[in-house]
Amino acid sequence: MERELALEIVRVTELAALASAPWMGRGDKINADGAATSAMRAMFDSISVKGTVVIGEGEMDEAPMLYIGEQVGSMNGPEVDVAVDPLEGTEIVAKGLNNAMSVIAIASKGNLLHAPDMYMEKLAVGPQLAGRLHLTDPIGITLKKAADILSKNVSELTVMILDRVRHESTIKTLREVGVRIKFLSAGDVAGAMAPAFPEAGIDLYVGSGGAPEGVLAAAALKCLGGEIQGRLMPSDANEYARCVQMGIEDPYKVLSMDDMIGSDDVIFAATGVTPGEFLGGVRYLPDDRAETHSIVMRAKTKTVRFIKALHYLPNKRFI
Repeated sequence: MERELALEIVRVTELAALASAPWMGRGDKINADGAATSAMRAMFDSISVKGTVVIGEGEMDEAPMLYIGEQVGSMNGPEVDVAVDPLEGTEIVAKGLNNAMSVIAIASKGNLLHAPDMYMEKLAVGPQLAGRLHLTDPIGITLKKAADILSKNVSELTVMILDRVRHESTIKTLREVGVRIKFLSAGDVAGAMAPAFPEAGIDLYVGSGGAPEGVLAAAALKCLGGEIQGRLMPSDANEYARCVQMGIEDPYKVLSMDDMIGSDDVIFAATGVTPGEFLGGVRYLPDDRAETHSIVMRAKTKTVRFIKALHYLPNKRFI
């Protein structure tokens, strides 16, 4: 892929973030997501790719925009797989909380896992722990290994996990061994990325979240030198069959980074909607301007760019 695409796709996440930000704190996640999705879809027409959405807002009969299988881009340029989450954290925006983002990952055609919309068990770490832990280990053993590698006491580790009832058993174990816990109300992609940013102060991300979000996080961590391992959690025979239909022969296999992102030629971009661990949110300024804070990365070069942009809102056609 052309390296210029990195700066092109961040324009898409910027517009989606600007479109959804006015819905912050209004208690309406549907319209917040719809605004982000409409803006992202419209902006994609200016991007020089022949893109196919492999992770999107749902199937064609379930989602009017950015559905799985939809063609996006100008149709002039390289063929790419596209994974999108126009508003990662719809509830976050609705409630005016932190860590909502607009997210895109693109890779050469055939290199992004077609992840079914179900839960995935996850273990995400930063560069120091990449390749040195395993999802199948009990959480207590994982924490002991991590502490030894990082030359810390277990009690000095900080673990991030979604605050969900399904995690009660894991949280109990974390309490028993004495680690610090940072709960996440939502925002699975940001949570999995956090261990790769030293300033976030997170050593591991554990627990289950959406499988599509796992692939988006894998794209980001591929660029950052971190790692995520995942294992799908089909809840019944229909979900199991769905995995097989989407090309996953063994739905219970532990998925590596290479299983989820089959190439080093992947680009990831995200723009903050509300303030988070490593991105600022949309900030409104006088004179019809707004400020956005984005990250855009390319795995092939390991280049990570933080972009702060000022936008004159009357010139934004799709918001």
